[in-house]
Amino acid sequence: MPRLLKRLYLWLVYAFFYVPLLVVFIYSFNSNKYTTNWGEFSLRWYETLLGNSALLDAALNSLMVAVCAATLATVLGTLTALSLKRYRFSGRQAMYGGIFLLTVSPDIVMGISLLIMFIALKMELGFLTLLIAHTSLCAPFVAVTVLARLAEFDEHLIEAARDLGASEARAFRHVLLPLTFPAVAAGWLLSFTLSMDDVLISTFTTGPAFEVLPVKIYSMVKLGVKPDVNALSAVMFLLTLTLVLLAQAINQTRRK
Repeated sequence: MPRLLKRLYLWLVYAFFYVPLLVVFIYSFNSNKYTTNWGEFSLRWYETLLGNSALLDAALNSLMVAVCAATLATVLGTLTALSLKRYRFSGRQAMYGGIFLLTVSPDIVMGISLLIMFIALKMELGFLTLLIAHTSLCAPFVAVTVLARLAEFDEHLIEAARDLGASEARAFRHVLLPLTFPAVAAGWLLSFTLSMDDVLISTFTTGPAFEVLPVKIYSMVKLGVKPDVNALSAVMFLLTLTLVLLAQAINQTRRK
């Protein structure tokens, strides 16, 4: 009986997380215009999506910003984590606490503060300001993820590599980076996801000439969820799932 209850609880948790995604995926193949009524299986809304240039442009803009922001955030977050773990310097504790503070700061506060900064610097709102904002949002999460991995790292491995003649850069490239790669990859995926679905910060830091997908969808659903939005959501979910499976495959290959 306890085992049955545990399995039931586990399936309820899975259902809570994944049934809404499954519903969106199923109704993306509904031929009926109204998602509450099922018509028949159809690819009609995927064809409509391919013809919706405004939605596709917003999706491409979001992908471009997410990839660039995730990459920059991964580099900055990883270097920050390594500095906090391996070096002692003035202001280290303040920097350590500031990283965790940024991970729990409300998005609206960060969005308003970044907007004020961009206005003060007289920067035109668009791709560059959005990239800076998303990098600032994601980098602390990467740093926290890599720090958790480095907590289990044995510093004697670096010392052994240095004793064998490896330089600091060579020891980092051949010893430290491979051992922290799972955390780095997880940080990149987390940053990509945070950037792709951010609405609040994107609303404050992007201009009318550069529209991104979350803001576009948010403005569309005020008038009701259109079926082509379901199709786009299904495509984005499959893209995210592919990235997760690819990261797991790379991690398994490196372990072998």
